Amino acid sequence: MTGYGRAQQTVQGMDVTIEIKSVNHRYYEFSSRITRGYGFLEDNIKTYLQGRVCRGKIDVFVEIQTVDSSSADVMVNESLASGYVQALRKIAEQYGLKDDLSASVIARYPDVLMIHRAPENEDAVWAAVRPVLREAVDHFIAMREAEGARLRADVESRMKVLLGNVEEIEKRSPKTVVEYKERLVTHIHELIGEAPLDEQRILTEAAIFADRIAVAEETVRLRSHFAEMTQMLESGTGVGRKLDFVVQELNREANTIGSKAQDASIAHMVIEMKAEIEKIREQIQNIE
Repeated sequence: MTGYGRAQQTVQGMDVTIEIKSVNHRYYEFSSRITRGYGFLEDNIKTYLQGRVCRGKIDVFVEIQTVDSSSADVMVNESLASGYVQALRKIAEQYGLKDDLSASVIARYPDVLMIHRAPENEDAVWAAVRPVLREAVDHFIAMREAEGARLRADVESRMKVLLGNVEEIEKRSPKTVVEYKERLVTHIHELIGEAPLDEQRILTEAAIFADRIAVAEETVRLRSHFAEMTQMLESGTGVGRKLDFVVQELNREANTIGSKAQDASIAHMVIEMKAEIEKIREQIQNIE
């Protein structure tokens, strides 16, 4: 599911900003980008998220800036600074340029000034970051829940359409047997004229046909799957993968009805059902 959450707090002398983004993904996939020097937080963040999110491709961005600089020492890389000075003066002399070197100019060059901090207490840093992460995840989940509500409404509306198709098939199926019997009698009369018919044989043929095209088992299972899906959607827990399996079963039952039914109107309803099932399948890929 798509989602976004952000939080920013200043905790224990650190300015912590966390952003969480996700896009649709069938499984759980985690990646992070964390301020250099704080990579040790990745495992804790990943574990925390796995406890609250089950599905999606999730990207986490963590920026940490130290507000309290009392534990930081700024040091000069003297050999590097000397190298820059010599190189710049050589350029000025060779090309007749003004020698306008200053300390501030040299300090701008990479790695001339180095900041050394006391080793971080990893447990203390995690304790400071965790409440910020919790807030960001809360915002993130709230957005996903809003999207989930819209997806649920869409899936439920399509299930109602499918249930209507099932009801129409259940009404239509017995009529196909009657129509088959009528066609059989008509065909026999065309062959033998008005000679007496073997009613028992006709009834037997009609019974065989009825057994061959019977779809009661499939429609009963479809109704059971609809009830199961409704229960899952109401459970409020991670059900995306379970729904995916049930939708596969819906498709299987629809295919069976289509292969059994020798009737154009039922075949048309099966096509409509498969179209709705495919739309549901696409939607539940986004449901956690």
